[in-house]
Amino acid sequence: MVSTLRIPRLVVAAPSSGSGKTTVATGLMAAFTGRGLTVSPHKAGPDYIDPGYHALATGRPGRNLDACLCGTGLLGPLFAHGAAGADLAVVEGVMGLYDGAAGQGDLASTAQLAKALRAPVVLVVDGSSQSRSVAALVHGFASWDPEVRIGGVILNKVGSDRHEELLRDALDEAGVDVLGVLRRTPQAATPSRHLGLVPVAEREPDAVAAVAAMAEQIRAGCDLDALWALARSAPPLTEAPWDPAGALAGAGTPPPAGPRPVVAVAGGAAFTFSYAEHAELLTAAGAEVVPFDPLRDERLPESTGALVIGGGFPEVYAPELSANAALRAEVAALAAAGAPVAAECAGLLYLARELDGAPMCGVLDAAARMTERLTLGYRDAVAVGDSVLAPAGTRVSGHEFHRTSLEPGSGADPAWGVVRPGPPRTEGFVQGGVHASYLHVHWAALPSAAARLVARAVRPGAAR
Repeated sequence: MVSTLRIPRLVVAAPSSGSGKTTVATGLMAAFTGRGLTVSPHKAGPDYIDPGYHALATGRPGRNLDACLCGTGLLGPLFAHGAAGADLAVVEGVMGLYDGAAGQGDLASTAQLAKALRAPVVLVVDGSSQSRSVAALVHGFASWDPEVRIGGVILNKVGSDRHEELLRDALDEAGVDVLGVLRRTPQAATPSRHLGLVPVAEREPDAVAAVAAMAEQIRAGCDLDALWALARSAPPLTEAPWDPAGALAGAGTPPPAGPRPVVAVAGGAAFTFSYAEHAELLTAAGAEVVPFDPLRDERLPESTGALVIGGGFPEVYAPELSANAALRAEVAALAAAGAPVAAECAGLLYLARELDGAPMCGVLDAAARMTERLTLGYRDAVAVGDSVLAPAGTRVSGHEFHRTSLEPGSGADPAWGVVRPGPPRTEGFVQGGVHASYLHVHWAALPSAAARLVARAVRPGAAR
């Protein structure tokens, strides 16, 4: 059902990465939540880590909006679904405002998303090495695409009162509102490593303190009333909110009859990468979704009939994962019995024979190791054969993000044939009920994946 969605909203963008988007977006989410508003957090692009901080700031799931992974037609519906019941939505952009999928125009850019949501943009500008030139920079971003509405600027990394005065004067001359000025605050810093910020699950007490510091920095340096007024200036959206049950029905895959099978979903510090919609689709497909932590739990959840192991940082926890031999044996036995197992990236490494010399589950006859090379980018792929997630010939848009390598990189029955970019290649493993791959795929664009997995899951009381 199409409805009018009247939700105040802001998109937080920047001229480039490293300008302070995450600090500002997370701080705004926490500051407005502290005012008693229900804030819906969103992230442009495929990033899994920032939404963890967003969830901590708001108490709601951080949700991704990615035109490349889900298609432009799902941006509005997924936003409406995530923002249901909220007073305000804050969307953190990705990279620079106009940066998106390489060589594909504004596809998957923050600008494309802002236009799709008809949302005003707050531009976070690093003012540390400029004064009057800031006006030319902001003017260029504001005039590049007339459909992108720059509602104002938050100046970051400002050095002094005099520096602030120079920046404000320049932007006043350019006719651009300054909505906030931030100085450096070490307490709000969040540590990074080889794939970006350290996830919340690995540093929760420190992360709570960091988010609180971000909120205080925003309260002290930004005009929250002006930002709230800007958010309320966004026009109504007419969107049919995405609905997992409706998505499954639309794919021709209604839930099967009978007892709800248990689908165990890996979590904890080693497996922090997930999309909220995946669990919602599994539940709508008839499953009982039960989380477990491979670092702590020595048994799979009771009556586990299928397993989902998403992305994360198993390379950081390889010794601890390896030491949990009892759980590794259970995972191997479940896979050997033919139960469906869907593994992405970190999950792929966990199913391998070893990771940096540490024994893993041994489901796949492959060895993984850390490398210095970053593999990053969108991929167009096609299912090589039938699997627990997709029939042969299914086309998907996925994303790779890792610094590991696997030898061999694909099995006798590969998961995907990657067709773009670069020369065609095969990737991943299909082995019995196992589908394991480096490729992250958003199931909102492939709801039948959840239905196929649940349909093959072992139900309580059934023999394996």
